[in-house]
Amino acid sequence: MIDTLKNSFARLRRSSFFAGFVLFIIALILNAALQGPASFFSIKSINTLFAKNAAFILVAIGQSLLLIAGTMDVSCGIQLALVNVVTIMTHQVWGIPFGLSCLLGIGAAVLASIAVWVCCSVFRLPALLASYAMTYVIRGVNVMIMSVPQGKVPREWYMAYDSQLFGLIPVSFFAVLGVLLICRFARKTPFGSHIYAVGGNPRNAFAAGISPVKVQLKAFLLKGVIVGIAGLCLTLMIAAGNPLQAEDYGIRSLSACILGGLGFGGWGSVASAVFGSGFFVLIQNSVYYFFSLLVRMIPGFSVSSYWQNFVSDVIIFLGLLMTIVTAKGRQEVLREGIVRQFKRIDYRKKPEGLDGKEAASHE
Repeated sequence: MIDTLKNSFARLRRSSFFAGFVLFIIALILNAALQGPASFFSIKSINTLFAKNAAFILVAIGQSLLLIAGTMDVSCGIQLALVNVVTIMTHQVWGIPFGLSCLLGIGAAVLASIAVWVCCSVFRLPALLASYAMTYVIRGVNVMIMSVPQGKVPREWYMAYDSQLFGLIPVSFFAVLGVLLICRFARKTPFGSHIYAVGGNPRNAFAAGISPVKVQLKAFLLKGVIVGIAGLCLTLMIAAGNPLQAEDYGIRSLSACILGGLGFGGWGSVASAVFGSGFFVLIQNSVYYFFSLLVRMIPGFSVSSYWQNFVSDVIIFLGLLMTIVTAKGRQEVLREGIVRQFKRIDYRKKPEGLDGKEAASHE
């Protein structure tokens, strides 16, 4: 039993998401300590956390697919606003049913992802610079569609999003769960292995008959669908339109993936993005409650939101340093894999000093 637990912990420690998992557990305990277990784990608290942060978690999941494929897209934050304005304006101006407007919003995110893919994979522009430039292009499109914040979401839609199924499970949780199931299914297809091959070494992947351009196109398409769903979550949460919201989600999603232990190209998993974004959300939540506790305990004490953001960002930076643990685990996994490969080669070689019959019996 003890040996089994030791082996399980050793495998967990070597996994790509170990650092993110540890940070997530620490942030979870910190939140429970500040708010009280009964308050933090209440249905209302969990529903609020999921409803407010489902969009960010989904963006981090989409970003993780691109990082595994050896690319990135920092414009995915402003793409949420694109989904928002397309959904609101097509329903408000054209009178399209809101459900169909949601599909058009997802389609807009997919088109934006294809545009970034063309710049990064077809024209071979640096992914960081190309997607950063695309941020301003999409921002301009958003303002052309919706010049000022306006519009509203039908009441039954945003009320349904903010509710719980059977009075227990937040509806927003099913959006995250559905995307995770899609990623799980994709992982079991040839695309699931090709994306790691292309991210690890695109030249070797091409030599093996895998097209890096096509694989990255599939990754961008899947990311576009996920960002579209995230944009709908954001739209249902704020229940209005805003062409310039969530722009920082692109950089924040990259930070969340790195916090979770994702590397650039051929390493990591979607779990890294989930734990990294979870830590990101919980640490900001804990800082808010910590300062709220100080305000109640110390008469006359007050602090601006800028200081709260500063403290949470410092903690997140310290969390990034923990990715060194993941880097060491990655080196151990690679070293063990190389050793196992050489052992297989040595085992298959014919032992010296034996004839063919003895070598066969030896094998």
